[in-house]
Amino acid sequence: QVQLVESGGGLVQPGGSLRLSCAASGRVFSIDTMGWYRQAPGKQRELVATHTSDGTTNYADSVKGRFTISRDKSTVYLQMNSLKPEDTAVYSCNAWVIDSKDVGMAYWGKGTLVTVSS
Repeated sequence: QVQLVESGGGLVQPGGSLRLSCAASGRVFSIDTMGWYRQAPGKQRELVATHTSDGTTNYADSVKGRFTISRDKSTVYLQMNSLKPEDTAVYSCNAWVIDSKDVGMAYWGKGTLVTVSS
């Protein structure tokens, strides 16, 4: 079993910053891609940013220039700057984990709430 645990969510004023963290633990042989997704109330979940094992990053257009994804082995971070009310959502971590038999599987964290409001 693999567990992903997120931290760092909370309430922040517009224009403020937050840093999210997601740590993977358990039967992790290697991790290919790690990323962040978010789901706002009444909306579908959407991709925020991803980070592959070779360092390639990808961002949603809505967060380019404001959010930065980084990674340290099995922990992924999301630095969020210049936050807007429309960034309010539950942010969930995702990881494509490879086991010792070279079998890959996607795992999700439980999510952390980010609220941007004055």
